[in-house]
Amino acid sequence: MSVLDIDSQARHFMARALKLAEKGLYTTHPNPRVGCVIVKNGEIIGEGWHERAGEPHAEVHALRQAGERARGADVYVTLEPCSHHGRTPPCANALIDAGVSRVWAGSADPNPLVAGRGLERLQQAGIAVQCGVLQTECETLNIGFFQRFKRGRPWVRLKTAASLDGRVALASGASKWLTGESARQDVQRLRARSSAIVTGINTVLADDPALTVRDDGVSQASAGRVRQPLRIVLDRQLRLTDNLQILADTGNPVLIVTTPQALASQPAVRLERLRQKAEILTLDPTLDLSAFLAELASRGVNEVLVEAGGTLAGAFLQQGLCDEYWLYIAPKLLGPEGIPMANIPSVDRLSKVPHFKIQSLVQVGNDVRMVMVPDLTSC
Repeated sequence: MSVLDIDSQARHFMARALKLAEKGLYTTHPNPRVGCVIVKNGEIIGEGWHERAGEPHAEVHALRQAGERARGADVYVTLEPCSHHGRTPPCANALIDAGVSRVWAGSADPNPLVAGRGLERLQQAGIAVQCGVLQTECETLNIGFFQRFKRGRPWVRLKTAASLDGRVALASGASKWLTGESARQDVQRLRARSSAIVTGINTVLADDPALTVRDDGVSQASAGRVRQPLRIVLDRQLRLTDNLQILADTGNPVLIVTTPQALASQPAVRLERLRQKAEILTLDPTLDLSAFLAELASRGVNEVLVEAGGTLAGAFLQQGLCDEYWLYIAPKLLGPEGIPMANIPSVDRLSKVPHFKIQSLVQVGNDVRMVMVPDLTSC
């Protein structure tokens, strides 16, 4: 078989492993989404994916399916097999014990606890190793996981629903429902893949959102095991009251981020009521967003979805902390008195405004979804 044939086969089976990994899109937090395929004589004899943190990794599922036939087989796994004891034993050891002959990895693991050690352990055991098959695709599937270890902060998606004239609500604040049912279901899937959802206190007081994942399509895609993301409210003056929807379900985690000054000014009885329903975190008086994201990274948060009004959305944009902008555009006009989608400072030249590249543009029901990334070449 030629080198070209070998490379083509590797891409084929790694693509299958990626499809398997995607099945964990909504469930693996804080772990990465990983798929594994075991092949012998050109035939898949075992496959699996990591389904949930604390449960067996993709390689273990695939090895169980392959059984004794795994000896002498090729393994295609989207991420370097782990080499350390966490909540489960090292997958590198399991592959060695199974007697596989070659491991093809999509990407090295950025976690310092692994970071090449898994591949090295396989090589020391006499197993041939090849890394970098469909590497871009494998890393994109876990873009927040990679960013958390490489840059010390989660991947941030900003989501906004706006009218054709860039308004998110009427002057009165009324915004339900600006977009249609299909767009709202699409947002549920976006929420479900996120480790955390961030909003501001003004949005909570105006709209009283629950910010939970509640779409049947998400439940079906995750085999009914919907994981609720951490819900976070940035509340500088600690105005959140315990009768709002976001605090109604005490079974799902909520984090209130405020300042030491606001915390110190609250009556002990009120703080006790809030702490029964949420964790309270204090940051410096400015609620510095970079420090906030670093704190989330330290908690294992990979992907953040910001669902907020113009003030908080503008702050993320102005500080260059938006990695993806998901804009849902409704074919409606709200007029000049409507509330703008992002509050950013006025500038005197177009060259100074934030620039984006459009990654995708699709119709969702009667609305349009535009996914954009910062255009760094224009900076």
